[in-house]
Amino acid sequence: MDASPQEFDRVLSSMCTLPHPEARTAAERFLADNPGDPATYPDVARLEERAVDALGTMTALEDPAGYVASGGTEANIQAVRAAREFAANENPNVVAPESAHFSFNKAADLLGVELRLVPVDDDYRADVEAVSAAVDGDTALVVGVAGTTEFGRVDPIPELGRIAEEADARFHVDAAWGGFHLPFTDHDWHFGHAPVDTLTIDPHKVGRAPIPAGGFLARDDATLDRLAVETPYLESTMQATLTGTRSGAGVAGAAAALNAQWPDEYRENHERAAGNAAFLADELVDRGYDVVDPELPLVAFSLPEPEFEAARDEGWRLSRTGSGEARIVCMPHVTREMLHGFLATLDAARVGAGA
Repeated sequence: MDASPQEFDRVLSSMCTLPHPEARTAAERFLADNPGDPATYPDVARLEERAVDALGTMTALEDPAGYVASGGTEANIQAVRAAREFAANENPNVVAPESAHFSFNKAADLLGVELRLVPVDDDYRADVEAVSAAVDGDTALVVGVAGTTEFGRVDPIPELGRIAEEADARFHVDAAWGGFHLPFTDHDWHFGHAPVDTLTIDPHKVGRAPIPAGGFLARDDATLDRLAVETPYLESTMQATLTGTRSGAGVAGAAAALNAQWPDEYRENHERAAGNAAFLADELVDRGYDVVDPELPLVAFSLPEPEFEAARDEGWRLSRTGSGEARIVCMPHVTREMLHGFLATLDAARVGAGA
């Protein structure tokens, strides 16, 4: 085989990371199990229940409904699908900030619903007044983001929840990346803070579960009932998931990752990542870069193209936001030593360019 897995010693832009050792071991044990047919594979089904219960604990949902999805895209599509199924009209719309993940564009296209993207404010959060103005009698779902993928921002979740409630619409929170940081902050973002109907939270991101291991949570079983279809040839008679056959490795890995790390290791990871983000932001400011003050451990900053390309040429994996800022995500594998090395690369590029 002439290919090798990605080394993570210079990966700065990814929202995935190295799996926890216990998660990796669990995943290997359940490679052949299919959670899509829980009656045939009861052991992995029980692990999925444990994972969902753990995610419910993290998000203040005492009796959670949900499952381990393939990732945030599937979970967001399911949230839109559920809202469409509950909608009282034939032409439902979804209102979301323009900072919402591109999976909502996929969901709207697949499900035939109108997606209304509204502006964000000067700090890259959902503009509450703009959301309120976009909502009407056909709105089936309002979306808030708790940890945006470009700037790491947390939308005003309680305010958005009130807008959804007043419009008799469902409310979805996308915390796919932020959900494993937010329990250790003072942000309002989960089921206990607002009338949230569904929530995305991905163990295979900051949670250090193996891919694929997303999380789709619902406040009650009625949501899953509305999504369920009959499965006549399986031992299990109904299936509420979007995919059929699913990864037993992802489910078992998620359960093991959560069991091994919640809450202490996750708290330590958040504190380390937040410290790294603050360090990097300060160092970049000292060098004259324009930096978006990090709210969660994600640093976005202005980076001229020659320096961006110089960093890429040295093997650093980094990306840009839609508006052009370079972005660095302080994932569990990102160390202070890595950040020193990255800064040294920028310094060398600036010297070479005569800056």
